[in-house]
Amino acid sequence: MRTKLLALLLLALPLSAISQNMAAQNTPVGTWTTIDDKTQKPKSVVEIYQAKDGSLAGRVTEILQSDRGPNPICDKCEGDRKDKPVKGMVILWGIRQKGDTWEGGQILDPKNGKTYSVKVTPVEGGKKLDVRGFMGFSMLGRTQTWVRR
Repeated sequence: MRTKLLALLLLALPLSAISQNMAAQNTPVGTWTTIDDKTQKPKSVVEIYQAKDGSLAGRVTEILQSDRGPNPICDKCEGDRKDKPVKGMVILWGIRQKGDTWEGGQILDPKNGKTYSVKVTPVEGGKKLDVRGFMGFSMLGRTQTWVRR
């Protein structure tokens, strides 16, 4: 009886670890390669992390391709971000989980300096992230698919 119980526990532990790993992968937290929705080419690397207030935020950690050179600045941004390097900039903030998606926050497009409402949804078991920026209604926007690194 004890041997069977021990064997059952040993089998359950790896399944538990796999299940926890899958749940962890089905969150936006992590490092992502952004893919341009028009050219389908990698643009940058964004790290999404949990902010102090419990929401999620994302910062650019690497520029992979830019038509403004290897170290672009946010010349069209306003306020604190004006003329600051895009690398290191927080471009996503304030998103909170709502079911299978994270929403309610904002995303900045450093290319045009505009800020949009955002909704992010892990897809393909958390290997990809659909990032939808929009103004007003989610139907009026565009979606990029980011790839987990």
